Amino acid sequence: MPKKKMIHELYEMKKKGEKITFLTSYDFPTARFAEQAGMDMILVGDSLGMCVYGYAGTVPVTMDQMIVHAEAVRRGAWNTFVIGDMPFMSYQGSDESAVENAGRFLKEAGCDAVKLEGGVRVASRIRTLVDAGIVVMGHIGLTPQSSGQLGGHKAQGRTSEAAAMVVEDALAVQEAGAHMILLEAIPPEVGRYITETLSIPVLSIGAGMHCDGQLLIVSDMIGQFTAFTPKFVKKYADVAEVVLHAMQDYIKDVREGRFPTDDHCYHMIEGEEEKFLESLKR
Repeated sequence: MPKKKMIHELYEMKKKGEKITFLTSYDFPTARFAEQAGMDMILVGDSLGMCVYGYAGTVPVTMDQMIVHAEAVRRGAWNTFVIGDMPFMSYQGSDESAVENAGRFLKEAGCDAVKLEGGVRVASRIRTLVDAGIVVMGHIGLTPQSSGQLGGHKAQGRTSEAAAMVVEDALAVQEAGAHMILLEAIPPEVGRYITETLSIPVLSIGAGMHCDGQLLIVSDMIGQFTAFTPKFVKKYADVAEVVLHAMQDYIKDVREGRFPTDDHCYHMIEGEEEKFLESLKR
């Protein structure tokens, strides 16, 4: 069984140049697989809104939904560093609501840390959570919860002016006391500068190869989510095709009488069928 990496060990990996592996998970089975594979960290992402519930985006996801899935992931990965993703409006309202909701991830689901989106604009929230003793991961660049303000799900920091704003956000997240940061959909040149500038671990989801580690959405990685595939995704399996073919084969077998066979049946104990039939005559 792997030993859970703690925050100081993740910092040590950054110093040594050892890449951190990071994957989302939303349920017990995939969390179990991630731990058995040796994943360093798991994110219970609000991307479950699309990948599990079929929402158009992450905004409808609630704290109660996140807690249920985080609990399942924790049961599947006791020895992996698990981060709970703060859903939309679970922290934007006030420092008090942010602490209360972040605390739920730790108290009810046993998470090791929380993640929230935003840079300069959420610095006070990050600072308050850290002061409350909570390990915090920031998230900047493309922030799906506020994608409407960004003009949709588009890469950020592609001009010199926009890149400077991303760097400003990164510095604000670190200065607020965050322990890690996630960069989403920004140029690798910007990802490299931020990684070399910050002292905290810098994780990438579409921010290039120079960051301290990489995150993928598990449903993208295994080919389960088919609505769209972001440019930064590398697909390592095609689960959708396997599952679809399995279901089609099952339907065909049932309709053509090939399933179930006698091998799939539980027979009565020898001699009991006669007793059963006799009892029906009375």
